Amino acid sequence: MSSNQRPGRPPNPAPFSDHALSYPAPDQFDWSAHYPAFVGSGKTPEYADIGCGFGGLLVALAPLFPDKLVLGMEIRVQVTQYVRDRIIALRATSAPEQPAPEQPAPAPAPYQNVSVVRANSMKFTPNYFPKASLSALFFLFPDPHFKARKHKARIISPTLLAEYAYVLRPGGIVYTITDVRDLHDWMNSHLAAFPLFEPVSEDDLRAEGKGPIVDAVYSSTEEGKKVERNSGHKWLACFRRIDVPRV
Repeated sequence: MSSNQRPGRPPNPAPFSDHALSYPAPDQFDWSAHYPAFVGSGKTPEYADIGCGFGGLLVALAPLFPDKLVLGMEIRVQVTQYVRDRIIALRATSAPEQPAPEQPAPAPAPYQNVSVVRANSMKFTPNYFPKASLSALFFLFPDPHFKARKHKARIISPTLLAEYAYVLRPGGIVYTITDVRDLHDWMNSHLAAFPLFEPVSEDDLRAEGKGPIVDAVYSSTEEGKKVERNSGHKWLACFRRIDVPRV
């Protein structure tokens, strides 16, 4: 096991490797296969979970925001397939009865608004999301890459923050959480130093009605539940995308 992995955590593929993946142009991607119930709505994903793991956050957010599209991005083949199968099963078991012909069409069934793609988000996030299209980006318990020479592979870095700022709309929120204090300090300091983000407290987010999202960030993922079982500590850091007027 690599020294930069937690015990029991499947190793991630090298993030800078060229994987056999095809990547879309953001204005040309056909989301109909991912969200068939929303065909013709013009909707695109608003919430993106980067490195979504086994899909705990996706499954938690989907019923909270049934009118918003939620997307998970995961690089591991088998984990992506697991999440895909999980969503298919949830859709099948949650499907409502068909209405009578004279009744209006019902709202989309549960979990029709959630999907997953296999993607290297460290290299191709802007390929999936148009400029200022996302309301929230999530980085939950990312790989800490403990060794100094591996820090360049951390999911939060100055270069990647420029891409995240590009796809987030003004007012959008970056949610980060980890059980590794060094990684928390790293993510917090880099986000704080980036001119297009400003810190926002948990209390402020809850006051804005985002408490259910914060609760899901803390407790919905397999990693988060494992930390709780081990009586570990979780460090949350959230930042708002600010709008800088052009001079």
